[in-house]
Amino acid sequence: MQKTIAIPKNLGQTKQLAEQKAKEELQNAKTKVSEEVVEVKVEGRDLTQAILDEVFTQVKEHFQKLGKSMEVAILGQAMKMKDGAVVLDVMGHVQEELALKMKPELVRIVRELGNVNHFRVEIEIKEELESERNKLYTSTDKFNFLKEKHAALGEFQRRFGLETDF
Repeated sequence: MQKTIAIPKNLGQTKQLAEQKAKEELQNAKTKVSEEVVEVKVEGRDLTQAILDEVFTQVKEHFQKLGKSMEVAILGQAMKMKDGAVVLDVMGHVQEELALKMKPELVRIVRELGNVNHFRVEIEIKEELESERNKLYTSTDKFNFLKEKHAALGEFQRRFGLETDF
């Protein structure tokens, strides 16, 4: 239950109540700081690619258990170390936003599982590059592409006299 306070009658009494309240808050803050015990792990190690590879499957399983399929899709691409930071490759802005949201949880999990010190996570946007090749619209184009890919198909066409007019 909240205490009620009397309304001050003059400015001097208002200043006195404000000073008293400030002193009480300062005392409360000092006691809270002295009561809090912060546990800091100093014995962690630096994150390396080997440690990252070691905990990668566990991190992926964690997100799968939580049912976060989009995050698992982001983790589907391999995480790699670059200049002391973990680099996540994402495709497009939707995955970028998801990666930004999952970043704190990812850092916490990797730190716990790998017993590592602080590290940072960087996000690289990889846009899908459209192939330089022509699009294969017609059956003849598809057949010619397959002939380039598989030389035996050209041999079958020559040997058996196959036509490409479908």
